[in-house]
Amino acid sequence: MNKATLQQIFSSNAGFGALALRVPVGVIFAAHGAQKLFGWFGGYGLEGTGGWMDSIGLSPGILMAFLAGAAEFFGGLALILGLLTRPAAAALTVAMLVAIFSVHIQNGLFMSNNGYEFGLALLAASVSLLLSGAGKASVDNLIASKLNQ
Repeated sequence: MNKATLQQIFSSNAGFGALALRVPVGVIFAAHGAQKLFGWFGGYGLEGTGGWMDSIGLSPGILMAFLAGAAEFFGGLALILGLLTRPAAAALTVAMLVAIFSVHIQNGLFMSNNGYEFGLALLAASVSLLLSGAGKASVDNLIASKLNQ
């Protein structure tokens, strides 16, 4: 990978405000991913989540549960650290689009009806971080500054 590509991945003109977005959104994603992968926080783990994904037509369910859980868990951790924020945000954007259109869209907007409201908020945060980068308080910013030397 050349230096210009690395600069695009790690650089950011965002200030400290990105930190206020990255950390809570990262915590939410990491927790949801942990539910899918490990059954933590009242989740069903890979088998349970995979069975449910099969039942809604996302097959093979175990693989889909692993992909969604890994994107959410590791992507969430990446957001918290501000490390590889843009690639993590890209993966999370895809995960939210799949969740919205395969699970929630038919239920309308509101969460009270299992609608897409929460997924849309997480999608917006993911797209924002994809576009802006991690901001000043991030590992990405440290890497970008080393690349500029």
